[in-house]
Amino acid sequence: MKNWIKKDITKDQVKELCQKYGIDSLTASIFARREITKGNDILFYLEDDLRFLHNPFLFNQMEDAVDRILDAKDEGEKVLIFGDRDVDGITSTTILYEYLKSIGIDVTFKVPLGDEAYGMNIETIDEFAANYGTLIITVDCGIANGPEIAHASELGIDVIVTDHHNPPEQLPENCIIINPKVSDSGYPFHDISGCAVAFKLIQALRYASLDYYKEEICLLNACNTENGYRIDCVKLYNNLVVDNITIDNITDGLRISDTKLVEFLKGQSIFTWDDKETKKALKEIFGTAVEFNTFELRPEIAKIIPPVANLTLDQLNEKSKIARYNENHSSLLDGFVNIYITYFQQIANKAFAAHEQQELQLVGLAALADVMPLQNENRIFVNYALKIINSGKARRGLLELLSRLNLLNKRITATDLSWTLIPAINATGRLGQPELSIQILLEEDPSKRNEIADKIIGLNTERKSLVSIATELTSYNAQISYEKLSKICLVVEKSIHRGVIGLISSKLTQKYHVPSITITCIDDQTAIGSMRSCRGLECTQFLSQFAELFSNYGGHSKAAGFSLPVSNLHELQKQIEKAALSINLQDENDNDIIIDAELPASYINHDLFKIVDLFEPYGENNSTLTFMSKNLKIIGYQVVGKTEKQHLKLNLDSGEHKIPVMFWGAADKINSEFNVGDNINLVYNVERNVFNGMETLQLVALDIQK
Repeated sequence: MKNWIKKDITKDQVKELCQKYGIDSLTASIFARREITKGNDILFYLEDDLRFLHNPFLFNQMEDAVDRILDAKDEGEKVLIFGDRDVDGITSTTILYEYLKSIGIDVTFKVPLGDEAYGMNIETIDEFAANYGTLIITVDCGIANGPEIAHASELGIDVIVTDHHNPPEQLPENCIIINPKVSDSGYPFHDISGCAVAFKLIQALRYASLDYYKEEICLLNACNTENGYRIDCVKLYNNLVVDNITIDNITDGLRISDTKLVEFLKGQSIFTWDDKETKKALKEIFGTAVEFNTFELRPEIAKIIPPVANLTLDQLNEKSKIARYNENHSSLLDGFVNIYITYFQQIANKAFAAHEQQELQLVGLAALADVMPLQNENRIFVNYALKIINSGKARRGLLELLSRLNLLNKRITATDLSWTLIPAINATGRLGQPELSIQILLEEDPSKRNEIADKIIGLNTERKSLVSIATELTSYNAQISYEKLSKICLVVEKSIHRGVIGLISSKLTQKYHVPSITITCIDDQTAIGSMRSCRGLECTQFLSQFAELFSNYGGHSKAAGFSLPVSNLHELQKQIEKAALSINLQDENDNDIIIDAELPASYINHDLFKIVDLFEPYGENNSTLTFMSKNLKIIGYQVVGKTEKQHLKLNLDSGEHKIPVMFWGAADKINSEFNVGDNINLVYNVERNVFNGMETLQLVALDIQK
């Protein structure tokens, strides 16, 4: 029996969310049950504007990276991008290469081909040095390449590491590091893809092309309040608030020398919202002896955002979207800061929107491919990518692949990309030819893109065959390993293709619900392995205890890889089996179904898509919405499918209309657990069923109780 679990929430919780964020009670109840109640979390479900992406200069070393790249441009230096062979590495390499080339930098790229190892390597560094190269930028790799970076430094080559993998205890030295997972990175969200990190670098470089780069500006407001006069100042640098000062409860006759204003405003460009009122208040506070050189921003901002032309700062705050999501009380200057940054974003959009539209399709793809949590700005990345692709503006390369995968002329979802497009691109890297995917994304000639697309689809077909062979070769030993170790599944099969070991580990983890490791050999000297995890065991932390046996290793909490000499393979097996005895896995109950909301039958109609679409994209850390409805009558059924496990298509009567329900693999339940004429309680997901261009609502049953 399945356990149906619907978390208790209060009416007050729902009411508060409804009032604060202007949402309906059903949406609010889902947020409450999913414990999404903070403004800075809800924001990324209710908003999809690029304005809400985090500022790239939040990375503490971003300015250093930008300056080093601009120096390379000015000096005509040779630059090498070093990427990875998977979708994240392919997309990262593509967008950074495109951008650097567009601004006139002498740039080339390198990704691992054939059986080459992941990450930087000495041979490539030496070749680059011999070609008079002076700057390497890593994408989706580099954080674990301390020795290689040291070697590059000895040769006079500077290195900028842009990565998102878990950092080792000892970070690489003599390099610039842009990685959200580094403890002092400064970035507020740790779980973005490598491609997103590369995109942040591109954003920062674009900002540096504008006049505002490294310029400090000050926003100032002075006004009369119930408790006397008040002065608020905020200092911004690269569009980030870096300092602020407030002087409150001021009476007439205050001497400016008795405040910190002189030092705070020294050398600043000072902007006001309402210059007349601000200067009037300042004159009443300090008298006529002090003169402030200010510039009123409201008319300039109104040229770009006309609705603000006649608003006061009070009114601006009331209408501010960002202020709505602020958990703390917003000051008048918060609204001023928000509208200024929005104004600047609009200016940047006019200059860069067309390019970002192309890049963000790949950033969204990378977030799905690397199974990033679909929270925070990852939601904007993926939703924006889907929006552009579904509008018929898929970028070159993607368009040809989407066509061959029969994804055009339909509403593409995150699931479609994850199950079709992403595996096809990944196949090129798995089979040692990732350059094909980069080529199709960069190639301007449509006929050549079509030729490359055919090759990629062919490799994907080959990849499927290799997975089938590897599954058959590993299934017996995997079962033996699981029965022996119970908390981990370890398979060593020297004859399977290196490109599919990650897929085999994923399959084993899904099958046995324990972390899995698959190892193969690429030659007589070198073995490589791939780990996939679940139930709270962190891959890189687990693998670290065998570090002395590896040539290298690295990855994420749920996925990692490693290589080692074949001579160490037997010892590694022994140590993993020993370590398995002390593994602690979190409990996982497959019988639990977590319900997001109970719906009356009248709610089961096409309008339900508004709620379902709001919570898209679904995936990591954002599971598909699950609903429950009671007392639905079975009025008919049909057994469908030609496989051994046939499916059941039910017709239910809600009292108002008929409801189609698919219950996969459940044909044996009809006339045994329930019958036509029975009233049932149903737990289900909602999906679109498209036939002959017509879209209808269909339920997918997860469980039925008579």
